[in-house]
Amino acid sequence: MTRLPAALEVAGVVRATAAAGGFAMVLHKGEPDAGVILVVGVDREGLRTLYERMPDPAGPRRWTAVRTQTAEARREFDEYLDRRKLQDPDLWLVELTIADVERSILNAG
Repeated sequence: MTRLPAALEVAGVVRATAAAGGFAMVLHKGEPDAGVILVVGVDREGLRTLYERMPDPAGPRRWTAVRTQTAEARREFDEYLDRRKLQDPDLWLVELTIADVERSILNAG
């Protein structure tokens, strides 16, 4: 399956989130064509969940929650994101504030 350029996919996520009444912000711009995309969903309490597209044995890659922030470990979540950006400066980091993050991501792709 052919992959959309990362910049185009991020733009779609931002538009889908806005259309659903949410707020999206690109926190880190990566490589426009093939950068990895990480999506951070913010819940009502201000806690965040990190989503990444992961391989799925049943078919194409799918969005998966890979890390969840807790109230006691807010700093650790930020440190993890910083490490990921250092390891892969080509990645995209997008933050979404919307009730249903997963629906917003899926509607964009």
